[in-house]
Amino acid sequence: MIFNTDTAKKTAELLLQINAIKLNPKNPFTWASGWKSPIYCDNRITLSFPQIRNYIREEFAKHIENEYGKPDVIAGVATGAIGIGMLVADVMGLPFVYVRPEPKKHGRQNQIEGHLQEGQNVVVVEDLISTGKSSLMAVEALKEAGANVKGMVAIFTYGFDVSVENFNNAGVKLNTLGNYDTLLELAVSKQYITEEEHDTLKEWRKTPDTWGQ
Repeated sequence: MIFNTDTAKKTAELLLQINAIKLNPKNPFTWASGWKSPIYCDNRITLSFPQIRNYIREEFAKHIENEYGKPDVIAGVATGAIGIGMLVADVMGLPFVYVRPEPKKHGRQNQIEGHLQEGQNVVVVEDLISTGKSSLMAVEALKEAGANVKGMVAIFTYGFDVSVENFNNAGVKLNTLGNYDTLLELAVSKQYITEEEHDTLKEWRKTPDTWGQ
């Protein structure tokens, strides 16, 4: 669920401006999962644009406090959300930790890097939500460490049915700055894509795992 429509529109516009989101229905991308996709999103690019990363940081900080109350700790999901999560923690004056996909194979074998105490309230920052599987693994690791996870925030979500189901099943609240539907509306209005390409992008979202095969 987006925090609000105005934020979603502004976020979509900024991500399109810097090519953090690329739309190419005629020459689809191939994701690591093997899925063919007419959209590619790399929100790490925002870190290279101070004005945009500051906008994202400020919006996250404002909406986190309004939606969840001020937590004890901000947690970023490695690796994509370490940078933006740290910025959010900094502006909110909060401790920061990040969560690896799995424990290290050496040293202290940490999965959670940083100082986290049992019982602390945590809001998790993510850069992008696709199926939600890896994001929810991070939440589970935090819960196993004794954290009280208030919810997760992300820059952008594709809004797949499977991700909605996964978050509902896990009982984890998710809020995002931007989403797929708002992005498509803005992309048509700003002539990033045609109406025909808009229809193609909408069809892809229905069955992304088999689209283009």
